[in-house]
Amino acid sequence: MNCSITTSDNFNTYDSRLLAQQISQNLIESTSLAQSMNAEVTNPSTSSASSEEPQFKKVKLEKSEIDDQLNKNSAHFATSGHFYTTKKLEDRIGGILCCTVCLDLPQASIYQCSNGHLMCAGCFAHLLADARLKDEQATCPNCRCEISKQTCCRNLAVEKTVSELPANCLHCDVMYPRNLLDIHQKEECMERPIKCKFGQIGCNWEGPFHELDSHCAECVHPTKPAKEIMGFLQENNSKCQQEQIALNQLANFLSYEKVCFNDLQFKQYKTDEITPKLYFETNRFNAFFHQWVLKARVNDNQKNPNLTLDRYISFQLILKSKLTNSHSSFQISFCALKGPFGEVPINPRVHTFEFNQAKTETDFIKLSIKATDCNKLLASKTINFRFFMFQP
Repeated sequence: MNCSITTSDNFNTYDSRLLAQQISQNLIESTSLAQSMNAEVTNPSTSSASSEEPQFKKVKLEKSEIDDQLNKNSAHFATSGHFYTTKKLEDRIGGILCCTVCLDLPQASIYQCSNGHLMCAGCFAHLLADARLKDEQATCPNCRCEISKQTCCRNLAVEKTVSELPANCLHCDVMYPRNLLDIHQKEECMERPIKCKFGQIGCNWEGPFHELDSHCAECVHPTKPAKEIMGFLQENNSKCQQEQIALNQLANFLSYEKVCFNDLQFKQYKTDEITPKLYFETNRFNAFFHQWVLKARVNDNQKNPNLTLDRYISFQLILKSKLTNSHSSFQISFCALKGPFGEVPINPRVHTFEFNQAKTETDFIKLSIKATDCNKLLASKTINFRFFMFQP
């Protein structure tokens, strides 16, 4: 019986299935022959010792040749794309479902263009924001088809699939499904970083959760004199007071006799300069018997703001009505907040400015939103917000 595998110069042109079947058949035959030889070696009544030894060596040699050929074929299939023996299924799925922009697995919402290319929510908003800053139509980075919030939709099937894929914990390096990883890292992981519970009185210790009890038992801050502890408490109290002052100030302005608000929308335009600048402006609106306009810009007209990730929006209030009396002046307090049609939360900050015939425009004031929220705001079809104005 011949257990050898036929090879030729055209080995790579053979069909992989036929080759696998041939290897499997030869392996079965060699195994049956090895079993029969074992039986003959165990019962040497019908053959002599001199004839058994060469045949046993022949079977052993043929079996080793088949194993070597199997290893070679496995490597060949892996390199030719038929079999992927070195990659796990979840790794291959993760490579297929990754974002086409950042090449990472999305953490939240997943959008797709009309041709099915996937984008995570952050990259999708960034592409739309870049297109608005360049005054162009946003396109898919893969197929260059037009993308917008109207033409793209979420892919819920991919979102659910990604949520079931395993990922390593950032702290203990144990793998968990992505839909359970966030809870594990925040509440269950024994290696998650945590601060000392006496941090409000000055302890700066930070370490893994499983060492918290032993540290608290040895922490010296609870036994410190009250005079030292009061210094840390006053510092923390000053930060809370600043936030409380801002809220009290806003509540105080709402009690003014003259209060008005307008739901406004920014529209973009470019200047007619050699290097055009991008601005956003609202329509004129009425408040306190005067006409006003809000004007905004991105990154204070920095050159190519689409090339940076740290983005912010600043705005100014402009008085459009003419003041007839040169000595007349009046004080206005104002605040921008998220409106009923807005998509991004805006932290309340009240600003005050005194208008007169010489000063009809405020300085540009930075809108108190995060850089990621700035992208969301620029990515939206319309930039909507609610603008409050107060006059004592």
